[in-house]
Amino acid sequence: MLSQIIDFIVEFVGSFGYLGIFLMMFLESSFFPFPSEVVMIPSGYLVYKNEMNIYVVITMGILGSIAGSLFNYFLALKFGRGFIIKYGKYFFFSEKTMEKMEMYFKKHGEISTFLGRLIPVLRQYISLPAGLSKMNLVKFCIYTGIGAGIWVVILTCFGYYIGTWMGYNVNIETIIKTFTSASLDSGELDIKNHLHKIIVITIGSVIIIALGYIFYQKRRK
Repeated sequence: MLSQIIDFIVEFVGSFGYLGIFLMMFLESSFFPFPSEVVMIPSGYLVYKNEMNIYVVITMGILGSIAGSLFNYFLALKFGRGFIIKYGKYFFFSEKTMEKMEMYFKKHGEISTFLGRLIPVLRQYISLPAGLSKMNLVKFCIYTGIGAGIWVVILTCFGYYIGTWMGYNVNIETIIKTFTSASLDSGELDIKNHLHKIIVITIGSVIIIALGYIFYQKRRK
């Protein structure tokens, strides 16, 4: 059911070009669990084929992510926790998930809006506890933008790498299927496994640096 909804959104919004990237990343960062892989990786591949500009692709991806995060932030700020729990179930969001977000935010503080952007599931919803706690809006946008920027660049560059790796014969629908379908062929599994390795290495390095920074700040205080 979810994969069919995603396929429809990709087909409908994908025809909008750069605006489509913004809109889909807005969804990915807000209330709908939309995988950013099906947006930024195909866009990166189109960059390889000289059908898109890499700077515009990355910019639209980051702006869409910030806009979607701000939507969640103000949703939580204006309507509160009860409203989110009541209506979140219609968008695959449960009270248990909310509790996890709140615990994570409480544990790591405001920088969790940066760290959370790099972790699947957390990245969509970390803006909610930030809004509930009335986090400083400028800090929120900066942390969210940096975290989203790292994620967007990773996926876009990986899409470009697919082009250098597999050439011009890759079907965009194949890339999308890789991240929406449960049954994959060997080529699709290769794509997914390569991405997982890159993400683990990159995100692991970033998180270690960020945690080192947190520890240093605590020692200073």
